[in-house]
Amino acid sequence: MPSFRSVIIQRIMRDSRNALIGNLPVEVRRRRIDAAARRAIRVPRSVCLQTVSANGVPADWLEPDNAVPGRAILYLHGGAYVICSPSTHRGLAGRIAHASQARLLLIDYRLAPEHPFPAGLEDALAAYHWLLEKGYSPEHIAIGGDSAGGGLTLATALSLRDIHEKLPAALFLLSPWTDLTFSGDSVRTRADRDPLLQIDDDGWLVTAYANGHPLTEPYISPLFANLHGLPPTLIQVGTEEILYDDSTRLEQKARLAGVNVSLETWPGMWHVFQGFAPYVPESQQAIEKIGKFIRPRL
Repeated sequence: MPSFRSVIIQRIMRDSRNALIGNLPVEVRRRRIDAAARRAIRVPRSVCLQTVSANGVPADWLEPDNAVPGRAILYLHGGAYVICSPSTHRGLAGRIAHASQARLLLIDYRLAPEHPFPAGLEDALAAYHWLLEKGYSPEHIAIGGDSAGGGLTLATALSLRDIHEKLPAALFLLSPWTDLTFSGDSVRTRADRDPLLQIDDDGWLVTAYANGHPLTEPYISPLFANLHGLPPTLIQVGTEEILYDDSTRLEQKARLAGVNVSLETWPGMWHVFQGFAPYVPESQQAIEKIGKFIRPRL
């Protein structure tokens, strides 16, 4: 059974979803979401934050007080490739860094519609190479992300594989958006259950990001990629989200491709519920499981 706190948070999200973002211009959405996240979810006191330029990509460099030297995480935030920033994800990223006992690079990759595909992927690759230049070896690096950032995590790993570069030691995906065609049944069957996400009826989000490329392009919708050769991968997804099938189908396809993949399904949870760790016990429990997955692999 979901915790009482999680039930209350879902009710609040349903009531405030339209007021927070609704059908508003993208700049207004960005300002409102950034402001709300800064107020509600702060970086843990156990984590120090420094702003850096990772090969020209603005980023937060988060160092928890328990960081093991030589370990690093590249984190790619969600937001449909259009909204959100390090400001919205510092709290979540800081908790993941502490649970993983690793430094974490949270990048401010370029967003659509101003910078459509492949700008975000280029920034993620530049940041990965920055970590290598800083002396972190691939076997001590993990890449992870939530929602669109989960899809971008997969695209980054696929791109590294395809250009024959050494892959990171692990990937972790939180409610990843892997199919921009919205072909999963859960988009319809869970539409009334999802307290956070709504279907993009006019298709603006995907067209703004894809910029004329096919939506089945593997670096855009990694569900359609050949996933062979990817490193060990953890997927976490809530049962109440419309993108539920983006995770379950990815797990099935990755397993068939020989990937060491683990899918955690969290009953009663919503899209990227891990971001509510200060308030919801399941959120912190999920973050601890991320740390348990990452630590032995780095």
